[in-house]
This record gives sequence, structure tokens and C-alpha cells, in this order.
Amino acid sequence: MTSSPPVRILLCDDHAVVRAGLLALLGSEPDIEVVGEAGNGEEAVAMAAKLKPDVVLMDLQLGEGIDGVEATRRIAAMPAGGPHVLVLTTYDTDADITRAIGAGATGYLLKAERPEELFAAIRSAAQGRTTLSPPVASRVMARMRGTRPPTLTERELDILGQLAHGLGNREIARALFISEATVKTHLGRIYDKLGVDTRAGAVSVAKEQRLLS
Repeated sequence: MTSSPPVRILLCDDHAVVRAGLLALLGSEPDIEVVGEAGNGEEAVAMAAKLKPDVVLMDLQLGEGIDGVEATRRIAAMPAGGPHVLVLTTYDTDADITRAIGAGATGYLLKAERPEELFAAIRSAAQGRTTLSPPVASRVMARMRGTRPPTLTERELDILGQLAHGLGNREIARALFISEATVKTHLGRIYDKLGVDTRAGAVSVAKEQRLLS
């Protein structure tokens, strides 16, 4: 009786120490084989096309160049039979989760999970099955239950529009004839309503929810 071939993994993380740790960890599993390491998104896409791994273990923040979401999008767009992407990251905001899953990620795992959970997620991803960390699954379910887009005030929409144009707090204050302190207050409310904690996340969710004209 022949055993199944190991799950072939491509690691993508911009921190060499993290890749080394994952390499050692995954090396303890006889049915998992790391076939390559990428330090940025462009490398991950090129190596995924060349090595044809079963699963790409993808971080989201990759320093310079394309981020993990765009790399995921390009890998997911490869011909049928291409690699599945399992996101492994420290970021669990609604915007990050939505962008990654929308780009085609098969699963979304947080780096805080136990090694056994990572191994199981890799095996599931190799078969095309979705695996989400419990906190991520909770956020996804919460978003699915809340089908209506968040309600923003007219002023909050004004500020969101300025954010989308790349303006900083001081520039927004000048454009809308309000104080910087008022801008910060409104930003805090916008972040809470959209479930994000960054300016980029707010703009991303606003576009997804069609809150920007």
C-alpha cells in the first residue's frame, strides 16, 4: 500500500527568521514538504508558477512591492490545478480578512494558533477546503449577519472621501474648515463603524460597501 505524496509548501514571509521558524516547524511533519521560500510578493508569484506547490503559506504584509493580498490574487488566477493560498498572518481586521478572502485565499490563519492547527489547516488547504482561525470565523459570521452597510454621517462621509484622496489630518481639517482634533474624533468613529484600525482599511471597506461616490 503506497502512502500519499507529501503536501508541497511554498513559504512567503518577508522576515527570514519567521521563514526559518516555519521551515523547522513544518519539517517535523513527514507528510509536509517545504519546496521553496519567498521573501516578497513578486517572488511568491514567480515561484508558485515555477514550483507548482500544493499550498502557498502567505503573509499579508510583505514590505516593498505587492502585498500578500495582491500576490494571493495573482496566484489564485493561475490556471486550474494551481496552488491554494493559506494566509498566515498576525492581522485579523475585517478589512484584511475581506480583502484576502476576496482575492481567493482558501484559508485564513493567525500566527498565534497552535502548530497542530497550522498542520491541519495546511492539509485542508491542499484539498481545497476552507479553514479559518476562530476569531476570523467569528468576524466573517458577524459580517454575514450584518448585511446592511454601516451608516455614516454626512461629515464622516466627507472625511472618508478626503481619506480616499490620500489627504492627511491637517489637510482634511483645512479642506473641511474644521480642527484636526475634530478630524481625529470623526476618524475614530469611522474606524469603529467599519471595523478597521487603519486609514487604508477604512478606504478599502468603504469601497467594498460602496460608501464612496
